[in-house]
Amino acid sequence: MHRRFFVLGAPLALAACAAEPVWAPDDLVQRMRYRHDGPPRLTLLTMRNVGSGKGAHSALMINAHERVIWDPAGSFKHPSIPERNDVIIGVTPQIEQYYISYHSRETFYTQIQEVDVPLEVAEKALQLAYAYGAVPKTQCSTATGRILQQLPGFEFIRPVMFPEKLAAQFAEVPGVRTREYRESDSDNNSGVLNEIVVNPQR
Repeated sequence: MHRRFFVLGAPLALAACAAEPVWAPDDLVQRMRYRHDGPPRLTLLTMRNVGSGKGAHSALMINAHERVIWDPAGSFKHPSIPERNDVIIGVTPQIEQYYISYHSRETFYTQIQEVDVPLEVAEKALQLAYAYGAVPKTQCSTATGRILQQLPGFEFIRPVMFPEKLAAQFAEVPGVRTREYRESDSDNNSGVLNEIVVNPQR
């Protein structure tokens, strides 16, 4: 699937992870909230260099009473998709795919590590993500590790600067399932600017 929406400027500077405080309006948030019918789950998303395997960005999809993506210092932005300080709200299957596709290209792929957790663990992760606030650039893995280490069953995880090192720790959680998503889009995407239509799903 190719990215069918927006691309910000020159090849995505994943490691730079520009961030600033964002607070979507209440009406958009309430309209777009999404409850996924799958089990409570944490999914670590790591964007990795195709050649070296080095990580460039970390994010955490949380499925609790609502599904969000904690995208610390991330660059995924669209006016139809509400965000509150690095929490992307209303992560339907459509938005999930757009997010993963946006970060995947000929030079980067997305490593997807998911683990089912008790509902109380997912709810605590959601609470911590909303409370964390906007994350400074280059701190995506550190911030994600700080959230994870506060969760039952994830206490052994230590905040690290490098996304691939966080992914290696997450892989030690019992029951983790891992897969990869790849695309062949060119990094030379500065001229791509297409609109998408986002429909709320209940």
